Amino acid sequence: MRIAVQGRGPIAAYGFFYYNKPHFLTTNLTLRLAIAPVYLDSEFGFTGLLGPKTDLGIGLAGGGFGDTYSEIRQGQYRQSESFTGHGGEFSSSIYHRFNPDQTVPLSAIFRGSVHQSYYREDSDTDDHFELPGNRTSFNVRTGLRLGGLEPSLTEPLALELSAWHQTQFRDESGPYGLAGDRTVEAQSHLFWSRALLKYTFDQTEQLIEFSVTGGTSLDADRFSSYRLGGILPFVAEFPLNIPGYYFQEISAKRFALLNGEYSFPIDPSKNWRLATYAAAGPVEYVNGLEQPGKWHSGLGGGLTFISPSGSWLATLVYGHGFDAIRSQGRGADQVGLLFQYDFEAKRRGKTRFFMPGVDPYRSRAGERIFR
Repeated sequence: MRIAVQGRGPIAAYGFFYYNKPHFLTTNLTLRLAIAPVYLDSEFGFTGLLGPKTDLGIGLAGGGFGDTYSEIRQGQYRQSESFTGHGGEFSSSIYHRFNPDQTVPLSAIFRGSVHQSYYREDSDTDDHFELPGNRTSFNVRTGLRLGGLEPSLTEPLALELSAWHQTQFRDESGPYGLAGDRTVEAQSHLFWSRALLKYTFDQTEQLIEFSVTGGTSLDADRFSSYRLGGILPFVAEFPLNIPGYYFQEISAKRFALLNGEYSFPIDPSKNWRLATYAAAGPVEYVNGLEQPGKWHSGLGGGLTFISPSGSWLATLVYGHGFDAIRSQGRGADQVGLLFQYDFEAKRRGKTRFFMPGVDPYRSRAGERIFR
């Protein structure tokens, strides 16, 4: 959960139960579930179904509010131009691993999906604002990934180099909004890549993490743009966090973003930790959402308590966005709370933030990419 200190932004909160079970029912079947109060994201993975190095995944996702759109223009949350979206998705994925005998996997991913979106007015939506039509989107994604990042606040190690392309085709396109002042593109193409390193020192339990993410696009609109801002680590497979900003405040057709984190224990039992977060990078805005200046940056800090058993942790975070536009000029602040409970921690005997012997490259959560 994240709360803006200056200005009024969209609600930025989520909670979900994540379950990843290899050998589900049979030895070659993996079940992955991410269950939120009104949303479900699931995938069945069939190991070796298409060959000794090639797996098949069948996914089903859907529920309430997952396609909601919040219009943020030049630092102002425009509720009269925002609306609620619900939807569902069916996907089929092929995962091919080139180096099954190596610790760090090198994989090719191909995914096709069909996504249905339904839009409804909010209580504050302008009566003259025409909603985009309910639509079906056909999406194709290809990627090459070395390594990966676990969906957990306590994973000690991660390495990733990846490159991706995604094409979105829409059956309902054209103008919408106030007198047709914006449009849904018939198709959009996204190209992005990420380099990431996360490392925890065994004795001192100091953690460092750096990532560089960059992307470009063709015919991006409000629904296919890269959305930057906020501090919510699992809101997407590739979260584009900038401390101090509203959640997904910046809509970009091209961007580059550098993120960094450093954290360390501050008590002998190593149950309390301090952390610093930073992010910076240039963007080119989606048409209609331009604002003065292309550079955005933020700095923040966090205080974490980890239970003695290692079962749960809570983090209070603060962020300042140096370039965020607000009514008083440039600069914005936010506070947030992160909480994680690990149901398997006691069984593993995990008592520290650093967890020796844990494989950081197990199956990861489902992919809500940038929105």
